[in-house]
Amino acid sequence: MSGGRIDDGVRAKVSAAGIDPVALELLIGLAVDEDLDGGVDVTTVATVPSDQRATLDLVARRPGIVAGGSVAEAVFSYVSGDSVAVRTVVADGSRVEAGDVILSASGPTHELLRAERPALNLLGHLSGIATATRTWVDAVAGTGASIRDTRKTTPGMRRLEKYAVRCGGGVNHRMSLSDAALVKDNHVIAAGGVAAAFEAVRRQFPGIDVEVEVDSIDQLDEVLDAGADLVLLDNFTPEQMREAVRRTSGRARLEASGGLSLDMAGEVAATGVDYLAVGALTHSAPVLDIGADLRQES
Repeated sequence: MSGGRIDDGVRAKVSAAGIDPVALELLIGLAVDEDLDGGVDVTTVATVPSDQRATLDLVARRPGIVAGGSVAEAVFSYVSGDSVAVRTVVADGSRVEAGDVILSASGPTHELLRAERPALNLLGHLSGIATATRTWVDAVAGTGASIRDTRKTTPGMRRLEKYAVRCGGGVNHRMSLSDAALVKDNHVIAAGGVAAAFEAVRRQFPGIDVEVEVDSIDQLDEVLDAGADLVLLDNFTPEQMREAVRRTSGRARLEASGGLSLDMAGEVAATGVDYLAVGALTHSAPVLDIGADLRQES
């Protein structure tokens, strides 16, 4: 095990971003230990003098939106303590072009190369989510609708991935099963009806928002009469969404979900719904290509 710890200053940065530094430290430890697998970096040990120092630039190879700069910094901190200095060049949420340096880390070359791959894996993954999110956000610009994520996240990385969604201009749905209710078809079957399911949640947990999934206009009328805060329109056509907006008339927020694609995002948003739920932001976003370029100190 590496047995590292994230520096207090870096912990404060990730905390300010809504990321739990304790959970992040555990994740980074797993990533670093997985990379070494109980041994050493045999290539670096064989080819790089132990006292060599250098600067490692993390460089965008393609255009995109950055997310996870402080996470990458935390990797270097975990691996090297205070022997590596990190300079952030591009802030999270900012656009980069191919060739732009996102951050630079300077220190012992052995430590830079040990941190390189875990830092790139996390930074590239999170920046890919932010980039995909921004594409959806741009597609609905001017409509009043927001792009929301789902719980379709990588196990153990939910807060990081949802942070990346925010960096891309999206908004988060619930973080867990406990902070909001979402009554879906299986709950409806178990409770004996959509209104019954809604009322059961409202009765037992009166202080939380309750969203109810419906798959027909008739169900929509039922949950609106029951007092739902938010209604998820499951696999509605744009025409059905417009009718749902008309019938709701501001009594609840509406979220479109199911079968959404980027090329129809503008049309869906123009129906007047409040949110588009896009699971692909976290489960299918391609990694943003980011490389690491080493500059040896003279």
